[in-house]
Amino acid sequence: MNCNESFYSRRLFLKSLAYSAVVASTGLSGIAKAAGNWDQESRSLAFYNLHTDEKLALTYFEEGQYVSGAVNELSHLLRDHRSGDVFNMDTQLFDLLNDLQNTLGGNKTIQVISGYRSPSTNGMLNKRSNGVAKKSLHMQGKAIDIRIAGVDSKIIQQASIAMQRGGVGYYQKSDFVHIDTGRVRFW
Repeated sequence: MNCNESFYSRRLFLKSLAYSAVVASTGLSGIAKAAGNWDQESRSLAFYNLHTDEKLALTYFEEGQYVSGAVNELSHLLRDHRSGDVFNMDTQLFDLLNDLQNTLGGNKTIQVISGYRSPSTNGMLNKRSNGVAKKSLHMQGKAIDIRIAGVDSKIIQQASIAMQRGGVGYYQKSDFVHIDTGRVRFW
């Protein structure tokens, strides 16, 4: 590990501790599931796609397995709204969102800004903005940009960081949070 990597790791660790303390002070609990029967619990999500005006609320996991029809419906809702391309979304992303939703009080509708992005859509957005990664995890079905009805985006960001299960980006001007199932990092 070189000096820069060491500095980055310490900085990431300290930021993580600070965000965890903020989340704890806001009264958010349940960030980490207790060991036990989690794999047998039903898992549900409710989405509203801001670009297509579609709503979907369903159980995507029950009796110890993912419900393929439900996962397909979720992937369709999270399709690239510009091209219409559908991609099989990462079920770990759904689990992360389910846990986040439960952490924030459950039964809250997740507003979708962006789910899957085709390579052509991502390339076009990358040319328009330096905030869009060339190799975005949106193109792999592992990322989503969201708001949650009735929840401040800063709280969504803090709770997501405290979960330590992927990347979290907070876009204050546009009022949304990017969440992905890649390596743990935040911006």
